[in-house]
Amino acid sequence: MPERAPEDDSQYTQATGELVLRHSLCWRRRDLEGVMSFYHPAIQYHDFFQNRVIGFAELREYLKASMPREADEAIEHTDRIRADGNTAFIQYRITLRGGHGLVSFRTSEAITVRDGLIWRVNEYASLVHEQPAQALRPTVSRLGLSPQQLGHMANDLQQYFERKQPYLDPALDLQRVSKECGYSRNQISYLLNQVLGQSFYRYVNQARLQHLLAALDKAVPPIKVDDLAFAAGFNSLSAFYSAFRQHTGQSPKAYAKQISLRARAQDIQ
Repeated sequence: MPERAPEDDSQYTQATGELVLRHSLCWRRRDLEGVMSFYHPAIQYHDFFQNRVIGFAELREYLKASMPREADEAIEHTDRIRADGNTAFIQYRITLRGGHGLVSFRTSEAITVRDGLIWRVNEYASLVHEQPAQALRPTVSRLGLSPQQLGHMANDLQQYFERKQPYLDPALDLQRVSKECGYSRNQISYLLNQVLGQSFYRYVNQARLQHLLAALDKAVPPIKVDDLAFAAGFNSLSAFYSAFRQHTGQSPKAYAKQISLRARAQDIQ
């Protein structure tokens, strides 16, 4: 059974999904000014097809060149928006008119939100159609993974973590995860770093944190948070404290105190 996400995290996930949906609707309406209004001043837009990073100052001209304008140009979303915390994953097909006719790309983006605005975009695209056919076909990445393949990989990885709970092992490493998921080490690394926008250890620690938060909700005072952290797979208290505060905005001690107070209030009732 998947671990139950904290209510606040669920609300944050919903807010991220709604923000990215509104942003996507502006793209469909071809509203450049509307699209620009969603970006954080410190945004970094990673275009892995062109191997470049675009900041806010350059972004308007970059998006203007990328936005469908002519009647035969189009953008079509190929999957629903999938949000988790402050990050959303979208997939779409975009068709633009180039110097030699229409060119279509399958594209996936991992979009990270901060302060109610889009703060990071990791964009991965692959060329799927060109008129007329060109002699040279651009290489998108050294792995050649399509957005559909990346979607399957992300789902397999999530299901593996939920069913097998490998994060409970403090010695878990990328090699083991790759082997047990049935992918290569480079494929899982690419999925995490370039598409989902996070390191392997951050992904693992988030899973450990979700496990610990579920255990905290069921814990009976006095609560020994450090013991629960080690039981969840953390092998460093400093890493645990950092991940906990980043996720909840509180120290483990303060969070545990709230749980104890709630338990006492229920006993009194």
